[in-house]
Amino acid sequence: MNNNIKMILLVIFGIIALYIFQINNSDYNLNKTISACMVAQKQTSESFDVDKARKYCEEEIKKQIK
Repeated sequence: MNNNIKMILLVIFGIIALYIFQINNSDYNLNKTISACMVAQKQTSESFDVDKARKYCEEEIKKQIK
């Protein structure tokens, strides 16, 4: 009985830890995607403006997420 309670608590703790890790990791993934989009914009554009590229990439990525 005692081992079952320990196992259940371990599983619940693991699920909570994975959920928290996913929340923290989502911002990182979004920033990496925006950076990759900006690199692609730089490679395909003759006149490159960082602010315009960031704004464009953020808008396009947020559209795709929704």
